[in-house]
Amino acid sequence: MQKRCAWCENSFDAYVRYHDEEWGVPVHDDKKHFEFLVLESAQAGLSWATILKKREGYRNAFADFDVETVAGYEEGMVEDLLQDASIIRNKAKIEATINNAKRFIEVQDEFGSFDKYIWSFVNNQVIVGSWKRIEEVPVTTPESDELSKDLKKRGFKFVGSTTIYAHMQAIGLVNDHTIDCYRYKELL
Repeated sequence: MQKRCAWCENSFDAYVRYHDEEWGVPVHDDKKHFEFLVLESAQAGLSWATILKKREGYRNAFADFDVETVAGYEEGMVEDLLQDASIIRNKAKIEATINNAKRFIEVQDEFGSFDKYIWSFVNNQVIVGSWKRIEEVPVTTPESDELSKDLKKRGFKFVGSTTIYAHMQAIGLVNDHTIDCYRYKELL
């Protein structure tokens, strides 16, 4: 049996698959960037396991993460989404998702893609941690502080440094698999 990061051991199948197939894999697709931004923002204050269990609900509620469609959601849609038990029914987070879609498009227009924008915060190079234990992995870094500050300046919501560092880990800007995890070397 392959050794994995401690945070996903003895967990449910979707969590293990997320670790094995997605977490830390470099993303260069704007639709996937938007998906993870939606999910990470929804996760603020909750467990990632909760969000993973609701991922399909988010996919359905937010037009398969089509940023243009979500940016066009109007106030009535917010009220409809507040009735949708397949997502986190938090008005501020739902409104933030719609707002963030609009801001995401503005970034795409300015930089040519969200991908170019976000990877510039790590000089287009994956930051590789060399952590022996999960307790050593930081929850924020100077890069996440800088990216969070810039996103907030651009009007994004629910993008604090901790949320953004988790986002950076999810989309592979950072490889924070512990060195004993089989995925650590696979992603070097």
